[in-house]
Amino acid sequence: MKIGYARVSTSSQDTSLQIDALNAAGCEIIYKEKASGSKKDRPELEQCLKSLRKADTLVVWKLDRLGRSLQHLLEVINDLENKGIGFTSLTELIDTTTSTGKLVFNIFGSLAEFERSLIGSVA
Repeated sequence: MKIGYARVSTSSQDTSLQIDALNAAGCEIIYKEKASGSKKDRPELEQCLKSLRKADTLVVWKLDRLGRSLQHLLEVINDLENKGIGFTSLTELIDTTTSTGKLVFNIFGSLAEFERSLIGSVA
């Protein structure tokens, strides 16, 4: 089952563009949230992640709708993969249910690790 997650940062913004794209991608359930991406507490995201089951796919319109940072995004995606759950970002054309999508995420992970090591060596 494809499950979507849409988020906007402020109440003056609208999720309709994201919702249309998620519906077109075949999402059967869509969680919607109005909260800053930097907030750790996002109840709809937490509910969405809890609802996912093995062989499901989490679909977002854009990567920045899901993660607060690259590190947070990688943690979420790795957790999903460990549970047998796929991930798709429509705008970036990333699909971790494919070999290419897994490669892209591994590259992201390597870049994040490299960045952390550079920051650590500067301190």
